Amino acid sequence: MRFRTSMHIPKDLLEEAVRVSGVGTQTMAVILGLEELIRRKRLEALLKYKGKGLVKLSKKDLKKMRLR
Repeated sequence: MRFRTSMHIPKDLLEEAVRVSGVGTQTMAVILGLEELIRRKRLEALLKYKGKGLVKLSKKDLKKMRLR
């Protein structure tokens, strides 16, 4: 589902995001940034359990989580 929205994003920040990401549009740069934020937050949540022996995930489980 897509929708239009208005945001106040600093022009220089958005231009740099487009440049460093290598995507062709501002929209794609924002989408890529949001996806990366979500990925990092999910990883942080998993890392809380590192070394605790509480999380038992298979490679299949990890692959499924990456596709979300």
